[in-house]
Amino acid sequence: MTTRRQFVLHAIPAAALALTASRAAFAQAAKIEESDPAAANLGYKHDATKVDAKKYPTYAAGNNCSGCALFQGKKGDAWGGCAVLGGKQVNAKGWCQVYAKKA
Repeated sequence: MTTRRQFVLHAIPAAALALTASRAAFAQAAKIEESDPAAANLGYKHDATKVDAKKYPTYAAGNNCSGCALFQGKKGDAWGGCAVLGGKQVNAKGWCQVYAKKA
């Protein structure tokens, strides 16, 4: 026979584990899509080589999100948060018109 005390002693760690797992699952921001209104307004592309240089004259070959001061990912990360896009994940190989070279 299970007592209420035994139930509570087993339920609390299980609930804590479930809460921790759910927080980890939602900790990463969503990856932004090029069709997102904020991304579209900034001319964001997942692949910087596909940027229309005529439309965005500030684009230069070799500029991409991983080299931008606003990129919040670590060196070598394929995706990372972007300060301008609300922390949403951008492709390290991407580009937008607010690109600012890292110091």
